[in-house]
Amino acid sequence: MGLFRLLSRKNRKKIQKVNTDTNVSKVFGDYQGIHLDKSLDNNIKSIKTIFRDCDDIVYRPFKIAKRFKAELVYMDGMVKIDAVDNFVMKPLMLEYGMAGIEVEDEKKAFLYAKEAIISTANIKESKELEKVLHAIMIGAVVIFIERNESALIVEAKGWEQRQVEAPQDEVTVRGPRDAFTENIRTNSALIRRRICDPKLKLKGYLIGRRSKTRVEVMYIEDIANPRLVEEVFNRIENIDVDSVVGNGLLEQLMEDNWISPFPQFMTTERPDRVTAALLEGKVCILIDNSSMASVLPATMNDLLTAPDDYYERWMVATLIRIVRLTGAVASTVLPALYIAMVSFHPEMIPSAFALSIASCREGVPFPAFVEAFLMEGSFELMREAGIRLPGSLGQTMGVVGAVVIGQAAVSAGIVSPVMVVVVALTGIANFTVPSFDVALSYRLLRFGLMILSAVLGLYGLILGLLLILSHICILKSFGTPYLAPWIPLNLKDLKDTVLRAPWQYMSYRPSYMHTQDKKRSDLDKVEEHLKRRKGE
Repeated sequence: MGLFRLLSRKNRKKIQKVNTDTNVSKVFGDYQGIHLDKSLDNNIKSIKTIFRDCDDIVYRPFKIAKRFKAELVYMDGMVKIDAVDNFVMKPLMLEYGMAGIEVEDEKKAFLYAKEAIISTANIKESKELEKVLHAIMIGAVVIFIERNESALIVEAKGWEQRQVEAPQDEVTVRGPRDAFTENIRTNSALIRRRICDPKLKLKGYLIGRRSKTRVEVMYIEDIANPRLVEEVFNRIENIDVDSVVGNGLLEQLMEDNWISPFPQFMTTERPDRVTAALLEGKVCILIDNSSMASVLPATMNDLLTAPDDYYERWMVATLIRIVRLTGAVASTVLPALYIAMVSFHPEMIPSAFALSIASCREGVPFPAFVEAFLMEGSFELMREAGIRLPGSLGQTMGVVGAVVIGQAAVSAGIVSPVMVVVVALTGIANFTVPSFDVALSYRLLRFGLMILSAVLGLYGLILGLLLILSHICILKSFGTPYLAPWIPLNLKDLKDTVLRAPWQYMSYRPSYMHTQDKKRSDLDKVEEHLKRRKGE
């Protein structure tokens, strides 16, 4: 029975299933268990039926050594044409006969083509239709030869892609200048360049019934907690959606608490940051066509640190972290605190400052709450417009728009100069947060705190902060407390929080990760080396 007849739903149910790659079978379930036919014409007819109305599929019939019928199938724009011409077509059509190889039948022609003629590094054979379809769609070249129920799959991927460039969002002063691209293999190679260890493992999945997106999980086998790795595998395998278009969607499908405003993954475009996380026992997820990597589990401490913290000396890094933490708190609390103090508790403001605020607000027709919402809303509009506009124009729009609108609002008597200062300080403080996802969370919570302060004053602000604190105290990322190592408190792990201790005294990996190999370095040898340098 030909393959073309087997494609009907009624007959497909009668086919005995075979053991296949579960990752491929999950997304090509309609063709699972169907084998290729010995007839070349039936195979090509079936492929054309499946890919009907797909004008980018190329079919190239030819003869091997002018004797045996064969046909080559690939997707235009996803293969290197030069490689196909020089290493597949030319050897099979011309060099096969020139080599003087005597082949009796098509079976021997298939074997010689695979083992002695096609000169590419990666070539496989498969008799399963689902794997052949997958190969065509990911940029491989499939060769069908008459009277063979298997096809040759030749690796010849090649499409236009962006080269490795400097990071755009996570800029450092002393760090490396390479960032992830949209090519998943380039991204994994950037990590492997930094960790030359065979214990660095990579497991791939195909996610999405229609998109068949390549997703890869990376971890260090003898460092990462096996339970964490297994949990990541289970959550990925249970994803059943049409398409996964990027890290954001995958993270939402895998996170512990989808109601929380806080991100439970650390998203980064820097290979060095992923490398540091892997060496701490974390797990990295790479997605094809995405220039970002997702690292898990994520804690608030991880999201508030930047790569420069580890390239600078410990005293400088500690000072920078204190400034950054202060900015994070100010970006969330400052407008709400202003509303509460001006509207409900003016007696808590020093007299001279209170008189200055009162004189500035003279003639302003709105209460402090409305005034703050107008300015914060305007600032958010300008920020969003700046992102959507082209690079240089967006920066100009942000700076000029803020100055012009702020000055015009003060001159028109709509807002007070003090309110403009508060909003400007809040916006600048928000930019000190290194993680864009966390900065978005703070921006969202800021409006909630402003509403509570407008209703209950300082009591509302404190109530809102207590609610936020209680939420992040119970929040977990893949079983890891979000506030680790503060809650639960672990004094040893506090060396890499607000205070960044010298590298010589950070010889242990974070205990909350429950790693297999707990030591980064031998502290005794470090201390002995320090004493020897001091001449003791």
